[in-house]
Amino acid sequence: MKLRKLGASELYVSELGLGCMSLPTELEAARSVLAVAVEGGINYFDTADLYDKGINEELVGKVLKEKRQDLVIATKAGNKWTAGQDGWTWDPSKEHIMHAVKESVRRLQLDYIDLYQLHGGTMEDSVDETIEAFELLKKEGVIREYGISSIRPTVIERFLKNSNAVSVMMQYSILDRRPEEYFSMIEQLGASVVTRGTLAKGLLTNEGNKRATKVDAFASYTQDELQQTVQALLKQTDNLHAYALAFALKQPIVASALIGSRTAEQLQQSLDAYHTATDPQLVKQLMQATTQHRYEQHRLDN
Repeated sequence: MKLRKLGASELYVSELGLGCMSLPTELEAARSVLAVAVEGGINYFDTADLYDKGINEELVGKVLKEKRQDLVIATKAGNKWTAGQDGWTWDPSKEHIMHAVKESVRRLQLDYIDLYQLHGGTMEDSVDETIEAFELLKKEGVIREYGISSIRPTVIERFLKNSNAVSVMMQYSILDRRPEEYFSMIEQLGASVVTRGTLAKGLLTNEGNKRATKVDAFASYTQDELQQTVQALLKQTDNLHAYALAFALKQPIVASALIGSRTAEQLQQSLDAYHTATDPQLVKQLMQATTQHRYEQHRLDN
């Protein structure tokens, strides 16, 4: 599998990364998925302290610790579970991040985290305090690099302008092209994009028609618009899965396209799709069947 450089860092990540949120919580089931990922050439694994209240990080740590030197392990912080409750609160304070990273390092069984990400963000945050925490952790060697996971252009721009962040995780696919408007800004500020939702909840697979009937709306599409668009895509190719990956990776700013898989079989399907030859001209034709919507909130021009 090909590798791409992550922003201005020295980290090189696989073009397909594994978004670990979908991993089963049973160890051996999770191990089977992670094993297929490693065998398939994936070196980039993304988790978060929020997922399954830390269990996700523990599973990733247990399974991948022996391969650690060959991998890029990413996690996130900023959301704090409320003791005794199912919900969480937003806390991007320096105090919380400095505590959270210690817990993530422990659960992941690492000496350091390759990429540490702010798991959200608002314009009301004390961004300088948050960035100070990341910079201190980088200086201390607890993390190698840091980034942000957000779909808010205002939050992303402010964070990148005031920091040495190397990555922005965003929902991006041929069905959600809203980030394209801001790719040049992200590139100018020295960061790469990591895509999540690359297969749009399975809408961009051969099961797209069936899944579209179960979704009320997606991105800026109404349910009717979504069904019509998915049908238009499926009429042009019998391997929409492969073209969905090719679409995301045709953008030079995209360092890695994350795939979430609950089973080894699902992940193998994505690996097979990645290795399937695609026609660049057909990618362009498929784009014409979709709409490049714009973010309606948190815009830079508001």
